[in-house]
Amino acid sequence: MRPVPHATSLRRAPVQRRSAERLARILDACAELLDEVGYDDLSTRAVALRAGVPIGSVYRFFGNKRQMADALAQRNLERFSERVAEHLASTGDRGWRHAMNVVIDEYLDMKRTAPGFSLVDFGNQIPVGTRRAEPNRRVAGRLTDLLSGYLDRVPDEELRRTILVAVETADALVHLAFRMEPGGDEKVIGELREMLGAYLARVLD
Repeated sequence: MRPVPHATSLRRAPVQRRSAERLARILDACAELLDEVGYDDLSTRAVALRAGVPIGSVYRFFGNKRQMADALAQRNLERFSERVAEHLASTGDRGWRHAMNVVIDEYLDMKRTAPGFSLVDFGNQIPVGTRRAEPNRRVAGRLTDLLSGYLDRVPDEELRRTILVAVETADALVHLAFRMEPGGDEKVIGELREMLGAYLARVLD
């Protein structure tokens, strides 16, 4: 079973398997409806109807749709981290350039295929969470912890700052690429890979 979103986004964390499955259905419904109607027209009632649960079940976990979007963003981050880790574990190449491309490719794939991701991703499109847990800081922190072991580097302040800058850069250019083309402009994505490669080489080579 997929891990549930971090408890800070929930009124009550699920304990039993049935409760966790109900939460997953609610978040799946939320993601589908985001693609269909957008965030402004999203409602907790519509999510409950799509998920096939009583409206009280939604309010058991979330006080409003912003909390629900935050939980979806956190689940997206969990799934993204899993995918990156699984991909890196399946390859013998332990170079940082390979790791960089895996991170970019997994993000692009989720951007293109994961329901609701184009609107919420990790919380950048719809500001969710608290200022101390800004989406790109959450992503950078997770990637630093994940990649430091893969790269056999201590996750010190320099590495954390470097990855945060890389994440902020990637976020801006990926959103530019998807504004230019529905599936992401490949030339802009190519520029992103080149820019990140040159920047990361200063620290990681």
